[in-house]
Amino acid sequence: MVPSATSHIWPSLPLEEWKDTCATLHMWTQIVGKTRLALSPKENHWWHVALYVTARGLTTMTIPHGTTLFEVQLDFIDHRLTVLTSDGKTRGIPLVPRSVADFYRDYMAVLDDLGLPVRFRPVPDEVENPIPFADDRQHASYDAQQANRFWRVLLQADRILKRFRGRFLGKSSPVHFFWGSFDLALTRFSGLRAPARPEAGRMMQEATSHEEISVGFWPGSGSVPQPAFYAYAAPEPPGFPAASVRPPAAEYRREISNFILPYEVFRTTATPDDTVLAFFQSAYEAAADLARWDRAMLDRPENEWS
Repeated sequence: MVPSATSHIWPSLPLEEWKDTCATLHMWTQIVGKTRLALSPKENHWWHVALYVTARGLTTMTIPHGTTLFEVQLDFIDHRLTVLTSDGKTRGIPLVPRSVADFYRDYMAVLDDLGLPVRFRPVPDEVENPIPFADDRQHASYDAQQANRFWRVLLQADRILKRFRGRFLGKSSPVHFFWGSFDLALTRFSGLRAPARPEAGRMMQEATSHEEISVGFWPGSGSVPQPAFYAYAAPEPPGFPAASVRPPAAEYRREISNFILPYEVFRTTATPDDTVLAFFQSAYEAAADLARWDRAMLDRPENEWS
């Protein structure tokens, strides 16, 4: 039995119990994320499109619209989307069960009302059988309790990923939430360019332009229908699938070229923080050593990790 304090910090989140809310929330975050994509200056590896975990939910951070700045917040405590502008205006819509089509209509109306018109491709990315937002009445679920649980997991995952980020002296991404793949991610880079991938689309060419090792958390989808922490290397060095990655419950999944640590296994351990940090660290060390990264230059000494 998991102690009650641990259960509160790392709540259970079986995908099967909230898959409909998860799918709807995925579409809502895509609409918000595409706003940032349309208006923010480009950054390497698409870092300018991501969302960020806050003490109440997710945010775009500030987005420029001419000389006005605005921010879109998704609050999973009061369950409200709020748009705040640098000239003091605020508008919002409640997060309640409603179709993607209705959410899209109301959200765009809020932006127009604030004098922040925006145009973007109104179709979701990185999903099978995408439905244009204005036509999507299939996804219309919102369980406030489950959305809050998801955010609470993101909150703790964000905290641990930031601890892990501090162990690295080389180039690394922020800890950020990608609305396309619907995951919280942190990426480390060797500093070297990756081999060109002419067969890849423009998005993936930019995302994987340099050697990287990524770790993160996702709520589950496709061939991994459960929440899990993950770790992968791109390009993947020979021998990585057979690497020894801690804890023993971690496994390499060939269909996605990732090591995963199932969330439900991790959250029942006596020391969840240490368990997931060991997973990230052992996966990074295995990949970096196999890829011959200059770890003496890139890694912060262990006595400075605290």
